[in-house]
Amino acid sequence: MDLFRLGHADLRSLRADAPVHRDEATGLWLVSRYEDVRAVLVDQDAFRPDNALTAVTPIPGPVLRVLARAGFSLPPTLANNGTDTHPALRRLVARFLTPGKVAAMGPRIAELTRERLDRVTGPTADLHPALARDLPAVVLLEVLGIRDVDVPALKAWSTASLELFWGDPSPARQAGLAVPAAEFHRWLTTRIEAARGDDLFGALRHEGVSVRDAAGLCYFLLIAGQETTTQLLCALFHGVLRHGDLWRRAADPAVAAACVEETLRRDPPVNTWRRVAARRSTIAGVEVPEGAHLLLMLAGTGSDPEVFDNPEAYCPARPNARKHLAFGFGRHFCLGAGLARLEGEVVLAETARRFPDLRLLDHDPPMLGLLSFRAPLSVSVALGDQDQLAGGGAVLEQLVGTGGPRQR
Repeated sequence: MDLFRLGHADLRSLRADAPVHRDEATGLWLVSRYEDVRAVLVDQDAFRPDNALTAVTPIPGPVLRVLARAGFSLPPTLANNGTDTHPALRRLVARFLTPGKVAAMGPRIAELTRERLDRVTGPTADLHPALARDLPAVVLLEVLGIRDVDVPALKAWSTASLELFWGDPSPARQAGLAVPAAEFHRWLTTRIEAARGDDLFGALRHEGVSVRDAAGLCYFLLIAGQETTTQLLCALFHGVLRHGDLWRRAADPAVAAACVEETLRRDPPVNTWRRVAARRSTIAGVEVPEGAHLLLMLAGTGSDPEVFDNPEAYCPARPNARKHLAFGFGRHFCLGAGLARLEGEVVLAETARRFPDLRLLDHDPPMLGLLSFRAPLSVSVALGDQDQLAGGGAVLEQLVGTGGPRQR
């Protein structure tokens, strides 16, 4: 079983036949049913987050030395922190992502979207570089108050880091990826050491967080806080454009918001996450040993028929779509969930409003295939005529006119 390329059929098979399954090739214990995954995420005493940021493919000594020379480290701060320091660090970051501050970003996200759409010219375009790639980074930096950042450099640093820590690169490839990862960490350290303002860097210094811990926190936050939203936008475009005249309806913010939740349920950008068993435990009747490394199949939980009726269908009308685990659950629930949801809703609605006749050209795009991140790498579209769109009203009736499945 190739854990880097699991599809919906693989996830169905795991849920039905082996809901807790040890993968012999990696030693990971795969947990795929909704209730089991949620239970693991809730019980931090039995299942620790310590391995959340550990490189999936072990990093060889020469590459580790490249990172060490840059002072690189990922100490327990947010995603990988099960210690008593986690709540205070989380509260510090959460001050920048309150519901009020997030909501206030709506007009700015719309403005940034429209600026990019103004530059989209036909007859075809790729919405990944044109819109989805950089916008989430700009939004996140503004929310965190961080200025004077080379966004293309940040994107290069973050995509290299994702592959280094969650991919399956060869040793030669790891050596190449370590260079931008080290450069990013060095840049963060320099910025944090000099910080005196009211941005996130300054807040960390003001609260007495060490430069080492602050750099480790910001390294993950500035990667995950915008890369996963880029991935969500690409998955969102594909999800909606595949389904007839649902695209035109997505100009309505309420429909756009429903499509965001259904995409998160069906094709979450963060498709797996990791935990380590702090003691011998039983999950779904299967005993896992102390020290077992668990791979929680978040993408599989969203299609669990015990929770979602007709789970393979893309149905924005379902009443319990928001019950998904795409943002995790419990103490480590994603701090940026509200911002990601807002960006998805605004970007989708603005794009559907500007280009109501958009048509998806590539239904089988190249995919980002990392252990914990999966999304289309391109969104090739024609800015074409509505009568070329497939499906029509019958498809829309199926998707949003059924009244949805039962609430659980």
